[in-house]
Amino acid sequence: MTRSALERRRARAGKLFVAPNLTAILVFLLFPLGFSLYLSFHSWDLFSPPRFVGIANYRRLFSEDPLFYIALRNTAMFTVLTLVPTVVISLAVAGLLNRKLRAVGIFRTIAFLPLVASTVAMAVVFRFIFASDDGLANILLGWVGLGPVPWLTDPHWAMASLSLVTVWKSVPFATVILLAAMQGVPENLYEAARIDGASGFRRFRSITIPLIRGALSFVLVITVINSVQAFDQAYALTGSNGGPETGTYVLGIMLFQNAFRFYEVGYACALAWVIFAILLAFTLIHQWLSRRAEVDL
Repeated sequence: MTRSALERRRARAGKLFVAPNLTAILVFLLFPLGFSLYLSFHSWDLFSPPRFVGIANYRRLFSEDPLFYIALRNTAMFTVLTLVPTVVISLAVAGLLNRKLRAVGIFRTIAFLPLVASTVAMAVVFRFIFASDDGLANILLGWVGLGPVPWLTDPHWAMASLSLVTVWKSVPFATVILLAAMQGVPENLYEAARIDGASGFRRFRSITIPLIRGALSFVLVITVINSVQAFDQAYALTGSNGGPETGTYVLGIMLFQNAFRFYEVGYACALAWVIFAILLAFTLIHQWLSRRAEVDL
């Protein structure tokens, strides 16, 4: 067999191996994306044929639906309340676990347990914990002389509760990423810093943080994306109506209501593409700022 014939055979075999993955991407990713974009310019209730309405769905979203801006505001607040604690706690936990201590493997296992828990099951458990009358959180507060907190019945406390549950779920994943990055930092850099008399906090700030900037940037982007797309924990914790007085009415809840309660699928698809545009813009801006920071260094 000539060399060219062998290369063609290998190329054909490679295409056959890749074909199932490409087919799965086409069927389960590209087609739904294209179809949702198509529906965003139509009015469709799942039963009658789609009716073309142009940009009417987008116009209604930005100029006629006040709930969109409520959901946008709540989502922005929820993202901030989730992002900052997640990054700070994950850095602290990863730094503590990145030590040669006795039984550190046990502590790592405990820290990573929330990562394998179902989000819905976790939210249901926290719903019982945050119950106003006989919830565990208020019982513990009563033992120290504090009054009950309306965790899920007050709009501000409901947002704080939702953020707390999401942070509890998000920290393990972020910790895994940051811990893996920390373990790749050369030990000789820490040794040199110790010889120069640098404290532990100074070593962490001047050596660890700059060298794990890529992983930290990844955690930031993923946390923002997950927060903007949050739905299951909000639905299970505060219900499908957006909590008390729309206190937890985030974009995910709005998308669910329009698609599966009001059967306005075209309008829901338009909202989904607006969410996609927001996340795309954030990601591009973040990458541009990251590259600019690397050039300045």
